[in-house]
Formats: sequence, C-alpha cells, structure tokens
Amino acid sequence: MAKRSFSFTSESVTEGHPDKIADQISDSVLDAVIGGDPNGRVACETLITTGLVVVAGEITTDIYVDVRSLVRERISEIGYTRATYGFDAETCGVMVAIDGQSPDIAQGVDQSYEAQHGDTDPLDLLGAGDQGMMYGYATRETEELMPLPIMVAHKLTKRLSEVRKANVLPYLRPDGKAQVTVRYEIDERGRQRPVEIERILISTQHRDGIDVESLLRPDLLEHVVEPIVHSDFRAFIDDERLSAKDVFFVNPTGKFVIGGPMGKTHPKWTARRRTRRATSPRTSSPPAWQTAASCRSRMRSASPVRSLSTSTASEPRPFRSRRSRRSSASTSTCALGPFFATST
Repeated sequence: MAKRSFSFTSESVTEGHPDKIADQISDSVLDAVIGGDPNGRVACETLITTGLVVVAGEITTDIYVDVRSLVRERISEIGYTRATYGFDAETCGVMVAIDGQSPDIAQGVDQSYEAQHGDTDPLDLLGAGDQGMMYGYATRETEELMPLPIMVAHKLTKRLSEVRKANVLPYLRPDGKAQVTVRYEIDERGRQRPVEIERILISTQHRDGIDVESLLRPDLLEHVVEPIVHSDFRAFIDDERLSAKDVFFVNPTGKFVIGGPMGKTHPKWTARRRTRRATSPRTSSPPAWQTAASCRSRMRSASPVRSLSTSTASEPRPFRSRRSRRSSASTSTCALGPFFATST
C-alpha cells in the first residue's frame, strides 16, 4: 500500500532548440579535435542568436579544424536550411574566438597534484585542470536505466524530429520540446516506483497558419505520442486518458511560428573538456567528455530569462599550440586557423 505519492516532471528539447543547437556545435568541434588528435584538449563554448553563431573557448591541439564549416554543416543537418525558418545555415554569421589553454591550467593536467607531491600510485598520476561536482544514479524504471519521466520526454522529442525529417508532418519546424509528468508512489519501506503518466506537453515550431486544435494536436497524438506510449509505456497510461485535453497539451501559447535562435538567444556552456580521466578510475563511469553534453535533460518548470551583451574586437588573438609551448623560443599560430572577431 502506498504511504505517499509525488509527481515529477522532466523536459527534453529537440535538436532544433537553441540549447541543443549550441550543444551540438560545441560537440562537433570536440569530436573533430579528438578524432584527429586524441591528446587534444577542448573547452568549447557556443552562443547562438538571430542570424549569428559565436564559438569561443580554449583549445590545445596540433591539428587544423575548420570550425566555420563544422558550424554550417551541423545547422544544415538539424534542418535550418531556409531563411523563412528564422535561421539559415548558409547565410548566418559565424564568429570564432578560440585561444590556447591557460598554462596555469595545463600544468595541472600535465602532472597531477599527487604526482607533484611524490605520489607514485598509477591511479593518481593523471591530472585534471579543473574540478567538477557530479552526481547520478541508475534506476530500473526503464531499460536505459534512466528515470521514466526523462526517457519518455527524450523519446517524444526524438520522434518529433523523425516525423519532421521524414515529411510525415511537413509543416513542422526544427524547434520543439516535450515535458512529461509522472506520479510516483512510495511504500512503507521507502521504496518508490512510477505508477502513472499524468501529463504530456509538446511545444513544437510550425509553419504559419496551422491550427493547433484541428490539425496539430491530432497529428502529434497520432504520429508522435501514441507510437511512443503504445510501444514502450502502455502500462502507465490508457488511451482514453492519453487523448484527454487535461492530460495531453500542445503549444499552450496557441502559436509557435517564431522559434529556434530567432526566438531565443542562448549562451550554452557545454562543459566538455577533454581529459583522459574525467572521473575516478576506480569507478565504471565513462569519461565526462563522452557524456556531459550527449544528452541534455532539464528538470524545471520554467525557463530563466537570459540576456547577453557582446562586443567585437578588431585585432586577432595570438595562439600558442601545445607543441610551441614546449619551447619558449618557438612560436606558432593557432592550429585551428586565424581567429578574428569578424563574421563570415
């Protein structure tokens, strides 16, 4: 018998949401560096707004990466290929401002604190240039060992992108998100389990002139929600409840035409620094650079208002690669190319 219950809401965003675009751009830079230079170090940050992408951070590598091309390719793959969408991969400006890693931080990566103080334990010899506090847990609620609310939300947003790209619902646009609320019960022994999906909300960008109640909501129910719920989560909600207006919500504001970077400026720090040991080698956790930005989930009730003032500089910023720092007599330009604060 349940002693008490509570509701928990999780949110997932589509690949065309500004948060996720920024994630994917920074990830693309990281993947390109690590793919050509396994010892590269990447701290990449992306800001995205109407018609503009800014990629900044600190990178140490011996290879060349065409950051601007990576940005445009990723945006095109997401689906922003027309100016009418409010953002276009071919015409948006791309600013790159990348410098080398601080030598003060680098020395902590090159030689760990323990090694600097005489420790010879092989597990303690690899250093880190920064500290991070992380927590998490595995749960039997889903096959993925993730909590039920976020997995339902993830699968809904993935399906939303799939039906858009397959032209099943050709009037959809790339931006969107899903929120899922699940009711949990806790028994006398303190064990909790999910018992019911209480609410599903989908907000998705769409072509102008689309009626939410007569077209968008029925289409999303048929092509997005029902395939996911019936396939994996039928035990948590029945068909009658699923179609109820107080259970399944679509675009509560009534209209979602202006979206993506045009609708929301987003400075996104992806926190994906490349180190050989981002977590303790005594655990089975994968390195943070493999997982930190691969799946962005947020458990929140509202989005904070973000604003950012930017300025541009007219002078190039010098960069010293890892190789050049080995000798104080040698100099080198950035392996990623010249970085001017100008758009292309």
